[in-house]
Amino acid sequence: MLYEIKELLKRPELYQETSIPFWDDEYISKQMFKAHLDPEFDGASRKMAFIEKSVKWIAGTVPPKDYPLLLDLGCGPGIYGELFARAGYQVTGVDFSSRSIDYAKKSAAEKKLNIDYFYQNYLSLELNRKFDFAVMIYCDYGALSTEKRKIVLKQVYDHLKPGGKFLFDAFSLNEFNAFQEKQIWEVQEQNGFWREEGYVELKRCCKYPQHVTLEQYIIISKAEASSYYLWNTFYNKETLLKEVEECGFKTYGIYGDVSGTTWNMESPTIAVILEK
Repeated sequence: MLYEIKELLKRPELYQETSIPFWDDEYISKQMFKAHLDPEFDGASRKMAFIEKSVKWIAGTVPPKDYPLLLDLGCGPGIYGELFARAGYQVTGVDFSSRSIDYAKKSAAEKKLNIDYFYQNYLSLELNRKFDFAVMIYCDYGALSTEKRKIVLKQVYDHLKPGGKFLFDAFSLNEFNAFQEKQIWEVQEQNGFWREEGYVELKRCCKYPQHVTLEQYIIISKAEASSYYLWNTFYNKETLLKEVEECGFKTYGIYGDVSGTTWNMESPTIAVILEK
């Protein structure tokens, strides 16, 4: 066990991946799912008041009468998807958490909303249809490695009709500058986020070149020691637009967030609408 811990404490290579797919782990996915559904918690998805404001702005900016077929990438339990459907879009949602997709399907059926949900990885979409509009909300884009971001952009580009739009957001350099490198630890007796039984959590926050950060969680329980990596790449307007335009997109609009706030240098996020 000591050797395992020493290995886990080594500084990871840039974009090193977690060996365990924690988003589909039976216990951890349950905690993530609960966080998604908490309307006042801002950690897994944004608060409901912001989501409602966001959907209203999106429907006014990329109206469903002109862009009816909407693809929601990383749809989670369908919070945005249901509001999009009520706004007039024909929604298809994709997520790699089976728990979230199962809930989203059940919720849509109970509310008599005609939404298609698929348990798929958006890095390897197989939908066999084209869309007018795609969204990827809550800064998922920057959590991917450079190569995987290129794959996502190509997947979206290939699934859009000519003239189709793509909205996503990412964290800004303002947030990167505020990010602090640190190491902290705590003891969790039981029913924590990572394990049902007691464990020790070691958290390490690191900055890497090219405006990348890592939040690493080393979880030590009686049975084993595991490490989880949460990466983020941060952008200014120039670096983000250069990256997406290299993949064939044109810039349609730039905003401070997905509710249409005006972009400025102090914005914690940057949101873009791209056009195929």
